[in-house]
Amino acid sequence: MTWIDTHAHLDDPRFAGDLPAVLARAAAAGVERVVCIGVDLATSLAALRLAEAHPTLAAVVGIQPNHASEAADGDFEQIVRLAEHPKVVAVGETGLDRYWDRAPFDLQLDFFARHLTLARACGKPVVIHCRDAEADVVAVLQREFAAHGPVAGVMHSFSGDAATAAACVGCGLHVSFAGMLTYKTAEGIRAAAKVVPPDRLLVETDSPYLAPVPARGKRNEPAFVVHTGAVLAGVVGLGVIDLAVATTANARRLFGLGPDAV
Repeated sequence: MTWIDTHAHLDDPRFAGDLPAVLARAAAAGVERVVCIGVDLATSLAALRLAEAHPTLAAVVGIQPNHASEAADGDFEQIVRLAEHPKVVAVGETGLDRYWDRAPFDLQLDFFARHLTLARACGKPVVIHCRDAEADVVAVLQREFAAHGPVAGVMHSFSGDAATAAACVGCGLHVSFAGMLTYKTAEGIRAAAKVVPPDRLLVETDSPYLAPVPARGKRNEPAFVVHTGAVLAGVVGLGVIDLAVATTANARRLFGLGPDAV
């Protein structure tokens, strides 16, 4: 039984002292690949360096909506160049956020559009962040779908409702679930998971954030994706092995990840 953690921030300083041990625990838990995510130019470069140094890691490069105001002139142009690197498997994370007041919404929309265009241009999927902006994100995706067809990508750490999940699937996206799915208060997220077809499901940790039960409160790490996977399996009515097989196959297909590290 193998897993792929489709979203982790392993460049975070909290991993600086023991990253080899973190990766060893992931491998022992059956996690065959980990997708490392950038949220700005510096972390995108860091994610790529990690992917170059560790064969089981892959990188995603982009400017997250809450960091859009911090981007310097030329940063996005560097993201465009990084996106061509063979170790970069997707563009992002991008998207929209109305929870944090860190970037004007018009600027977030502009960066979201740029990332979608870049993803189409380089033929790689897009990793989408959404917080308290579900209607806005769906509107953008539906326009993208109408203009260009299915959107290859993933709604990461999904926290919306079932209608939003269904709309995202309708636009072509995968939907990824993180540790929040395991929390007692997450009935809405579990209801949303039920409407996602098995061939569109993904699992992630969003490490070092959102550790699942029974590790809640600890620093999250890729090995813990198995806990979220076990809960997701029960929610959608699959055996754990079947869920692991499905989500691993989905991640390999979406991100171009073979079963062997490259």
